[in-house]
Amino acid sequence: MRDWWLRTLLVLQQPRPVFVALRDESKESLSDRAEPILAIVLLAGIAGALASSTASHLMDTNVFDQGATYDGLDMAVWAFIAGSISGVFGYFALGALLHFGAKLLGSQGTYRRNRQILAFAAVPVALSLALWPVKLSLYGADAFKTGGSDAGAGSHVFAALELMFVAWSAVLLVVGVRSVHGWTWVRAAAACVLVVAVPLALSFL
Repeated sequence: MRDWWLRTLLVLQQPRPVFVALRDESKESLSDRAEPILAIVLLAGIAGALASSTASHLMDTNVFDQGATYDGLDMAVWAFIAGSISGVFGYFALGALLHFGAKLLGSQGTYRRNRQILAFAAVPVALSLALWPVKLSLYGADAFKTGGSDAGAGSHVFAALELMFVAWSAVLLVVGVRSVHGWTWVRAAAACVLVVAVPLALSFL
């Protein structure tokens, strides 16, 4: 298990051997990487929840109930619950899209392995949580209010940084598919198109 926790960090520097190790689907290997994958999924989901438009105004008055206001503890609970649900949903839903795309291009891999490729590719998204201590130290509760002190240039800077982490994950996903299947860059990228295109399309709806 210790090896897989180390690989969770190593995927940021030397991703190929980490993804190649996913070819081992023995019972022991699957068990050893279950906890690191769960941690990545939950942290990435929390990062996504905090970066959502919902979070940006959750501490406004009257968001859900007349006269309701939310404090830091409420935000922490909301981020954990909403993030955990969205993380697990994304793990299975986006994993299914990756599996479908890979199958179309001739993959013989399992749905489980494709989900795990997606999970390790999501490590940069989970890492983007490191932006939040900085953001909170600068803006405090305004980070969760409409028209707070974080509006304007500061908001755009943090949004750009969050997008960089997402782009990093997208690159890792292509690297992961290529490494596991031994495919060309073009074929690996084609297998990942749905995973990237569907969330983008939904974000514009």
